[in-house]
Amino acid sequence: MASNRHLGRIVALQTLYEQDFRREAGDESFDLTDVLARNISRYRETIDDTDFIDQLVQGVIKHEDDLDKILQPLAQEWPINQIARMDRVVLHIGTYELMHDKDIPPKVVINEAVELAKAFGGENSSKFINGVLGSLLRQIEEKESPKPKKADA
Repeated sequence: MASNRHLGRIVALQTLYEQDFRREAGDESFDLTDVLARNISRYRETIDDTDFIDQLVQGVIKHEDDLDKILQPLAQEWPINQIARMDRVVLHIGTYELMHDKDIPPKVVINEAVELAKAFGGENSSKFINGVLGSLLRQIEEKESPKPKKADA
């Protein structure tokens, strides 16, 4: 199932990348449902959990503005729209999973994002993705861990 999810993330990445590209190009004929179905059908022999892919794609799209607001302070030197498209899409996927899918261990989410960046990003993409998502995970852990109470003296 884990490798199936990895392939699912690749399909989600392809779909979200195409959406981002075509949206920026002003292509009003883009139909997410058709593109997602086409991309899933390419791997129909291998993918069992198409719901995972659909939920991931729909979740990233639904929360895209919030994801950008979360990411911007973590990559201060890079305005979101100046981050390479592939890196931005990988960051969206990883951030969405860290923030909204508590069933997947955070280290798995980061590792998967790094692997996507190695396979599809630029030379330094994996380091960039690892750094940004690692910072996000530290923030999440700080918010979730109870602060020690100061002892009364």
